[in-house]
Amino acid sequence: MKLNLRPFLLHAAVFGFAAILFASAPAGAAEVNSRLNEITRSKKLRVCQFPLYYSISFRNPKTGVIEGIDADLAKELAKDLGAQLEIVESSFGTFIADLQANKCDIGMFALGASLQRAQAVEFSKPYLITNVYAVTRKDGPIKSWEDVDKPGIKAAVTLGSYIEPFMKGYLKKAELISVAPPNTREGELVAGRVDVIMTDFPTAVKVTDEFDWAKSIEPPEKLAVTPYAYAVPQGDQVWLNFINLFIDTIKLDGRLKKYAEKNKLGPIVAP
Repeated sequence: MKLNLRPFLLHAAVFGFAAILFASAPAGAAEVNSRLNEITRSKKLRVCQFPLYYSISFRNPKTGVIEGIDADLAKELAKDLGAQLEIVESSFGTFIADLQANKCDIGMFALGASLQRAQAVEFSKPYLITNVYAVTRKDGPIKSWEDVDKPGIKAAVTLGSYIEPFMKGYLKKAELISVAPPNTREGELVAGRVDVIMTDFPTAVKVTDEFDWAKSIEPPEKLAVTPYAYAVPQGDQVWLNFINLFIDTIKLDGRLKKYAEKNKLGPIVAP
């Protein structure tokens, strides 16, 4: 018989973490000072998402609904918390400031957990792991990975993404173009203003699915291998512990695999 561990694990997290903090808190302390308490009290979960991220948190232009693995998992997190989900639009360049300004409780849009970012926010355990890919036009000047870094080539990255600083150091001959929202790398490629976009697995899959003229190129060796995680404000260990347990739980009960495969991200699920 298959056991449903989800309710037990998540309720144990709430009460277990609270009990630990109460035991160590000074006499007279009224309650644990954590976003977890505030969320369970207010019944509202505020999630920062970047609505231009294919397969992760992409706003469908036909329906206006945000779709992707983190759109699905944000709903699951809210359901497990018994809270109403509120999406706060953010971006790679602004999510740290948004968390620090208390505009949202968590960033959920496949955030690259880098050492630089970890100086400003807390990262959860990884749930996806990816590396850098190139996406270009089949009829364009780039036929192989060796063509990416040649004179006259314009390569686009998203401003504020973890790929941006990596490509700044990697490219020696090509011109790097940093694209700021609401513009997108994909739009620049469609318009012919760049020759290639440097991206991750989710975007490579989505763009090649969406456009029959597009192709992805993987480097001969994996570059900038990066864990994707969720981000929470610093200094709230109770909330971080709960999010880590949520990730462990969705791995155990199959939800992570289910939504990864739904959005064609099965190959990059973290172990």
